[in-house]
Amino acid sequence: MQELLTAVTYPIVWLICSHILKIESGLAKLLISLTAAILVYVLIGIRLSHKEDKKDNEDR
Repeated sequence: MQELLTAVTYPIVWLICSHILKIESGLAKLLISLTAAILVYVLIGIRLSHKEDKKDNEDR
């Protein structure tokens, strides 16, 4: 699921940059979209890690 959300984030942010923010530079759109996708991936990973730690502490 983490990878799926990351893959979906990239084109959504690309479209937001193109149509809403009116960014014309392809490089800027690429960097913003990739940064957002990586951020989503990392945040979901941190959230899952915290859930696992909390579950491990409850099992003890």
